[in-house]
Amino acid sequence: MSSGSSNVVEWFTRLEPAREPDQLLYRTDDPRVGEIVDYWRGDPEALRPGRAILVGFPQDEGVRRNQGRPGAARAPTQIRHWLYRLTATDSAANVDLGRMGVVDAGNVRIAHSLEDTQAVLGQVVAAILERGAVPVVLGGGHETAYGHYLGYVGTGQRVGIINIDAHLDLRPFNLGQGDSGSPFRQAVEHPTHPLPGSRYVCLGAQPHSVSLQHYQYARERGCVVRWKNVVHGSLLEHFQEQRDRLQAEGCRIYVTIDADAVRMADVPAVSAPNSAGLDGAEVIACARLAGSSPQVSSLDLVEINPRYDQDGQSARWAALVVWNFLVGLASRNAPA
Repeated sequence: MSSGSSNVVEWFTRLEPAREPDQLLYRTDDPRVGEIVDYWRGDPEALRPGRAILVGFPQDEGVRRNQGRPGAARAPTQIRHWLYRLTATDSAANVDLGRMGVVDAGNVRIAHSLEDTQAVLGQVVAAILERGAVPVVLGGGHETAYGHYLGYVGTGQRVGIINIDAHLDLRPFNLGQGDSGSPFRQAVEHPTHPLPGSRYVCLGAQPHSVSLQHYQYARERGCVVRWKNVVHGSLLEHFQEQRDRLQAEGCRIYVTIDADAVRMADVPAVSAPNSAGLDGAEVIACARLAGSSPQVSSLDLVEINPRYDQDGQSARWAALVVWNFLVGLASRNAPA
């Protein structure tokens, strides 16, 4: 465990404090998420076990390096905008997010380089994990994932990763640099804490988005790849199977959702649009299952690109993903 991750004063200064939303109705009969969120100002007591801690990672330099279309850096603000307008309860499931409490810790400050900013995200995630709270990271490009993984490196926790994605994101370095297509290769090849290949799962990969070399690398390392045509209509079952397997191996589970796994009809504004992706509702259901699973210790959502959004369609979908994860998380210890 790194000393930097446990020093709240040190890593709190690496965050840009969250802004409270405006234009909420504030009706006593209809509370919204934005009303029950605590906007964190550095109090370590707010980071309670089991509590969701939102962290923005407004970075898309990795997308640029990967020759994608930039714009995902704007996503944390837009996802919050729509999330904070959703109801603070799930009446159908009798779950009240206010009982659990949600903390918005703000955004990671962009450092000199992508690598520096990923290191900062790792410090923040490690500090949250150490206190037993649950990081919910709003990306950003999928370079978010390597910074997120560094948080587990910082705590020394045994972790498995379930990635819902059209791509494997196992690309080698390009000109000596990581990007949005390389985070899981960077995790597998970490110099001191390499992620065993069997602890990396990709659900929803598509053959037209995965090169033979990258697939061969995954097979050689023992990674688990489930193609889109295999998981279509049964994503929840595949997620549950891999969740249970990783748990049996003694792993905490980090879930990462890349919006480009979803078909354009549902989520058009992403870094790499997908005309034949997964059903957006399936992925939302999977996020809820992840939230309700005690084995799942963190989540991130990446690659929403507000620059190309219309009427907030994609950001609204992302907000529903996060809301469902929060409802699932709140249900873990909810009264019967």
